Amino acid sequence: MAALAALLLVCADAWLRPSAVAPAQAVVDASPLACDRFEVVREGQIPMPEGVPAAHASTLVALSPKHPLSGTKSLAALWFAGTRESAPDVQIAMSTFDRQRQAWDAPHWVVSRDSLRAALGVQIRRLGNPVAWSDAQGRLHVFVVATGLGGWAASRVVHLREVQVHSGLAANTSPQFEVERVLPLMPQVPSFNTSVLVRAAPLALADGGAILPLYFEINTKYGLALRLSPQGDLLGLTRISQRHDVLQPSLVALTPTHWRAWMRQSAANAHVAIAQTTDAGAHWQDLPSQALGNPDSSVAALRMGNSLWLAHNPLTRGREVLMLSQSSIDAPDTWHTQALVDGAAGDEYSYPSMVALPSAQPQNPQVWLSYTDQRRDIAFKQLRMRCGETP
Repeated sequence: MAALAALLLVCADAWLRPSAVAPAQAVVDASPLACDRFEVVREGQIPMPEGVPAAHASTLVALSPKHPLSGTKSLAALWFAGTRESAPDVQIAMSTFDRQRQAWDAPHWVVSRDSLRAALGVQIRRLGNPVAWSDAQGRLHVFVVATGLGGWAASRVVHLREVQVHSGLAANTSPQFEVERVLPLMPQVPSFNTSVLVRAAPLALADGGAILPLYFEINTKYGLALRLSPQGDLLGLTRISQRHDVLQPSLVALTPTHWRAWMRQSAANAHVAIAQTTDAGAHWQDLPSQALGNPDSSVAALRMGNSLWLAHNPLTRGREVLMLSQSSIDAPDTWHTQALVDGAAGDEYSYPSMVALPSAQPQNPQVWLSYTDQRRDIAFKQLRMRCGETP
């Protein structure tokens, strides 16, 4: 009865919520870069919770200068970990990077299926991909894939907000979160609000809000764009692609109103799929796939200055190679590649996430990348600009 009541409340909230919102403007930093290539200056593995053998689907988020921990911590990583993917003991782990020690802090658990069940009053069977976002006040939000019955195609997205923090927060304190609700996406999403997942980072908007990329994947697969207010409230939802074989969109703004979505393609001998909007997300159009292989695997796109960067698996089969490809705003379909990880057959380096941190020298941004390493660990690389070499 409690589960039915919770479902009715979610549906009623969605039906009453208005879908029309004012046009969005994305944040665009067109500062020229000093160089057009990167080199690795630090790499390793983010600490895992003790005794946990499997990890996957990391996400990175920069801490806002408004966050009480920003003086000592620069960014945070979240991922799911447990015995194996879909296991009952899978939880969402989090670690922050300490500026003074120049090292990752010991991880802590953010949410478990038991804590979600207690907060929502519904059965939770498994947890999956997390995505993090920093709102206009610097408060962190986490969006987590969770299922009741069935597999990932029966997923919903749970929204958590950081517990209100204060300026006197101790430097060794870890962010804590409270459950807000299941994202109410009906009537725009069929199947009783199920089969919706998250994977890629939100696109920052000039008003302090964001576009959270989602995807639908029961029988058919396509991307969605969810508009968030500066406080993280839901404002509207649009479909990104009319294709039926794409998922996990990663968004980048070419101009404040011209955005592109790079997507995983679920097909044999696939390539990176792409769609774009020229009216700030009101309408989307599919474009021809990129000349970049995609072995049915997640990608991560990032804009830095006038350059576009895409972390991806470049082959049409296997995930043993992770590549960083570079393009430009003026020629976004022409790519140069630089290998990040090159393994042997059967290895897996997948599900990349990228974030650029503010720098004292805007022409030389600090870029971080995390990714799944053999489904056992979350690896990271800190990158810096490199000049004077031809790809």
